[in-house]
Amino acid sequence: MSGPRRLAQPRTAAVAATVAGRPLAVDGDRVESVRETWLVEDLWWTRAPLRRRYWEVVTSRGHDMVVFHELERGGWFAQR
Repeated sequence: MSGPRRLAQPRTAAVAATVAGRPLAVDGDRVESVRETWLVEDLWWTRAPLRRRYWEVVTSRGHDMVVFHELERGGWFAQR
């Protein structure tokens, strides 16, 4: 029997964004609306702090997804 399985594992995403960081397109699919955005800052006391700006977006194809920008190390990722 195997152990627990992680759900909504992040994957690298190609995100076009404004200078302020708002996603305009995810993997070539235009962002129609932003439902919510939030900032996560954790582990600031360690050598590997976590700083991510999350965006819940709806794309032109009707997909509801969460994307995040890794603010410390760079890069965009998608979940769902």
